Amino acid sequence: MARLSDLIEAFIKQLINDTDGAIEIQRNELANQFKCVPSQINYVIDTRFTTEKGYYVESRRGGGGHIKIKRVSISHAGEYLMHIVMAMGNSISQQSADIFINNFMDYEVISQREGVMLRAAVSDKVLGEVPLPHRDLLRASILKNILMSLLV
Repeated sequence: MARLSDLIEAFIKQLINDTDGAIEIQRNELANQFKCVPSQINYVIDTRFTTEKGYYVESRRGGGGHIKIKRVSISHAGEYLMHIVMAMGNSISQQSADIFINNFMDYEVISQREGVMLRAAVSDKVLGEVPLPHRDLLRASILKNILMSLLV
């Protein structure tokens, strides 16, 4: 039996697929539909609709809590990579970098071979001598520079 979080995620993804890739939902209405608390909806959105997974989320408080979720277009690899570079920030953990790289390969933005090389370049095996938080700053810089070189 699927967990409630899985059902909510599947429902939201279906809504996104049925539209032009963007939806606006009301947190309370969705919570009522699934007979759960609004914080359950927040949890699903916060953990399953992240920038790393190719989504842009805008949340507005009050009036039932409107949430706009947009799937980042990957029809143009350059736009997708630029979106990730801009959203990444100045620091990234190895776990987050791996999620980005897996998504790049899943969406065929980079090849499997490029993904393996990219993962090796930003791994803790390579950067392990650099103390935290400098390691995550260096990892983000390396990842951004490699991604930018793919845009050229």
